[in-house]
Amino acid sequence: MNHLAILGAGPGGYVAAIRAAQLGARVTVIENQALGGVCLNWGCIPSKALLSVVELGDKAKKAKDFGIQLGGPVTYDPAVMVARKNKVVATLVKGIATLFKTWNIEHVEGTGELLDARTVRVTKPDGTETRVVADGLIIATGSSWPNLPLFPIDGTQIITSKQALDLSKIPTSLLIVGGGVEGCEFASLYSGLGTQVTLVELVPRLLPLEDEEISQMMERELKKRGVDIRTGVTVDQIVRQPDLVTAHLRDGLSLNVEQVLVSVGRGFNSRGIGLEKAGVQVGTRGEIVVNDRMETNVPGVYAIGDVVGKAMLAHVASAQGKVAVENFMGRPRTIDYDVIPTGIFTLPEIGRVGLTEQQARDRCLAAEKDPQQGVRVGRFRYGGLGKAQATGDIQGLLKVVADAESDRILGVHILGAHAADLVHEAALAMHLDATVSRVAEMIHAHPTLAEGLMEAMEDVHGHAIHLARKPSS
Repeated sequence: MNHLAILGAGPGGYVAAIRAAQLGARVTVIENQALGGVCLNWGCIPSKALLSVVELGDKAKKAKDFGIQLGGPVTYDPAVMVARKNKVVATLVKGIATLFKTWNIEHVEGTGELLDARTVRVTKPDGTETRVVADGLIIATGSSWPNLPLFPIDGTQIITSKQALDLSKIPTSLLIVGGGVEGCEFASLYSGLGTQVTLVELVPRLLPLEDEEISQMMERELKKRGVDIRTGVTVDQIVRQPDLVTAHLRDGLSLNVEQVLVSVGRGFNSRGIGLEKAGVQVGTRGEIVVNDRMETNVPGVYAIGDVVGKAMLAHVASAQGKVAVENFMGRPRTIDYDVIPTGIFTLPEIGRVGLTEQQARDRCLAAEKDPQQGVRVGRFRYGGLGKAQATGDIQGLLKVVADAESDRILGVHILGAHAADLVHEAALAMHLDATVSRVAEMIHAHPTLAEGLMEAMEDVHGHAIHLARKPSS
């Protein structure tokens, strides 16, 4: 029986462990924190659990318009919110432990370090050591929170997402450094709780990796929530005082806030784990170098998840884990990064798959084609949907980017209620290489939000039924 050791039990490591056991391997997982890694314990799940409370609060604030009488204003109890969040997390962590037991996966608690390509020394919490010798090894150590000299994290005044998810009280004011996914999600959360939030981003727009139209809409939505957004600026200096933090910005502005949340500068967990002893190659950023089979330069040693520096997403780590395991078990398989749906849990949500409009036009230009003629765009707003009007979720946009010549879907971008769920129809269509016309022709149930995707696909060809404008061409 092949013995596989896995260093790390995040969404990459634990999924790899279960798949390996399913395929008949003996599996040992080494983890020094909690099963489920950052995503489950201090990331995706807890943040969504807290955001769902604010989402419910937003609806409660509109209750009167829906004919519901509630006594008094909406208020939040952070202790109850965090307790509920912790219960959700504990349930899911227990679920992983149960799966490990079901599949006879050995879980060794402690910090692992490679001694060679087949041996891991594990230092247990009580200081004792043990060794795990296996036929193959998967490194799934993930990434770590910011550690930048300018922002000395103390866990109280200058915090990371880890502390931000355990709020014992709601701060009156908060500076968020970094307007990426994490920064925007926490801006939604804390502004919803009543905190005066200032969001600072170095580049000219929020969510710089998203479609520009979606970024602009998100910026407007955050401003509606009272968030003070400052793009194209950076923090020059942080001065801590007993009861407040002063942040001096590059544009000359100084801010006094209760807390600073640092949402930039995650690092790869590739140091101190013995990679040099095993001869594993590391890239210039500290990422472990792998091929499309998730193999490192050392035979029998694989790496997956954030530590390989590809798409740093939980679901990508899980997919990489399955690929690594199948190769270890003698079933050659490669990973395809072309279709990766992503959800951003701001309020409202964002769902994305494929190329942005600008990326599609740039690709067209690189192929020496007319970027204006080669790319078609279809749009449909939530406000045109019967379901959205009925539920009150009228803020939002569905956008389709398509290749004019082949009618292939290049990218889909959604901002609005349930966007992260809705985008999967588009992702499946792209995965199966379906054309825009094929998706538009499929009968969609009424009344649903999914009809909006059909309408946006129709709009690519100027045929959307419920669009309150005529096509430009």
